[in-house]
Amino acid sequence: MESNGVAAQIDVTGQRGVDLAEAARQLEQAAHEARVAFDCLGLDEIDRAHTHAIMARTAADAAENALRVALGGPRSSGDF
Repeated sequence: MESNGVAAQIDVTGQRGVDLAEAARQLEQAAHEARVAFDCLGLDEIDRAHTHAIMARTAADAAENALRVALGGPRSSGDF
């Protein structure tokens, strides 16, 4: 494990060959972007905060999609 408590590498794949390491990477990216957005707010940089909040949401959505596929669900919410 890395010092931040996140596994350095996850070699497990889901039923449809989904790489769970990619889901973990996307979640780390979402957390990073959320922290940057928070810091930008503290610096009164609202436009940059908004941009990073959108990027955090996008990364979180990508992670959720990868996990949904690993659990055997459809590839995107539009596949219902």
